[in-house]
Amino acid sequence: MASDLTQRLLAFMAEEVYPAEAVWEAQVNADRWRPPPVVEELKQKARAAGLWNLFLPDPGYGAGLSNLEYAPLCEILGRSLIAPEICNCSAPDTGNMEVLARYGTAEQKATWLVPLLAGEIRSCFAMTEPEVASSDATNIRTAIVRDGSDWVITGRKWWTSGAADPRCKLAIVMGRTNPDAPRHLQQSMILVPMGTPGVGVVRNLSVFGYDDAPHGHGEVLFEQVRVPAANLLLGEGRGFEIAQGRLGPGRIHHCMRMIGLAERALELMCRRVGSRVAFGRPLAEQGTIRAGIAESRIAIEQARLLVLLAARLMDEKGNRAARAEIAMIKVVAPAMALGVIDRAIQAHGGAGVCQDTFLAAAWAQARSLRIFDGPDEVHREAVAKLELKKYPAG
Repeated sequence: MASDLTQRLLAFMAEEVYPAEAVWEAQVNADRWRPPPVVEELKQKARAAGLWNLFLPDPGYGAGLSNLEYAPLCEILGRSLIAPEICNCSAPDTGNMEVLARYGTAEQKATWLVPLLAGEIRSCFAMTEPEVASSDATNIRTAIVRDGSDWVITGRKWWTSGAADPRCKLAIVMGRTNPDAPRHLQQSMILVPMGTPGVGVVRNLSVFGYDDAPHGHGEVLFEQVRVPAANLLLGEGRGFEIAQGRLGPGRIHHCMRMIGLAERALELMCRRVGSRVAFGRPLAEQGTIRAGIAESRIAIEQARLLVLLAARLMDEKGNRAARAEIAMIKVVAPAMALGVIDRAIQAHGGAGVCQDTFLAAAWAQARSLRIFDGPDEVHREAVAKLELKKYPAG
């Protein structure tokens, strides 16, 4: 099944997605915060082709693929900045759908998971805060206070990707319900409809100058936002438990997409140097160019093998058993992609740093991933702790 899906997805990318990239860019530039019609058109085609919700392992919700089977498909989607959304496989919706599928009540699933699975709405995930070092999630200060039959949310979040998208109807918010509880039992997650009074998108943040419209990355203010008690996910104090269940697959999906991004950058580099002449020789005959191509291929293959190992361990032993490998690939994949993209930019000269190729935007995306879903330093610390446990002192 996975092999058949790979071939169908490759064909769909060639026939539908790559030709639509220029159309998408023109439509976004014409009205930056209006969802481009071409995406909605292609979503219908992807769904009709069976290339829909490929990331969900539960066949009742998605394609029923293991992490290892999904890896090559996610890599292919990563070759285009618009492909994941077209196949309903884009963050943060993927993580939010996984949370609802795993932890949501029947009512929560009917209200939010069903339309997300259908691609009728989008969602956002509000965790990071501007006033604290959110790499340590115990610092989160957004308050979720019980008041009768409701919860009242007060706080400020940022890097809430997709919050300004007019299709975004739901925020999953992480906040503190009990500051006196043990450290990892203080936080909870709650479902907040974006139209609830008191929810306001203050601004959209840019990434190295890219606003990522029409999706964007919002700074969101929650001012005495009141929602029913039934909107709490799983139970009070279980926010960290949900976060770990959400972030494991999300992190490896990001890394899979990084490999696809790097593959396309290397492809563009090879095509460029094969068609350009400098100092009397094609660029492809220059030793430094050849060395860069070789380094890129080696780095991509190394990262891919580590991703596949992490995916297999997640399938066979569970996310917790694979946490070292997930942390390792989260460090390796963005750094690898940055190196490959940087060489491709250098080979393109001025064209590499402007809007004439996707390389500059790809570089910005890869660089930001060294921070999102936990910075490199946090993942290195996790790997070191797990390694040291193998050699007890004394």
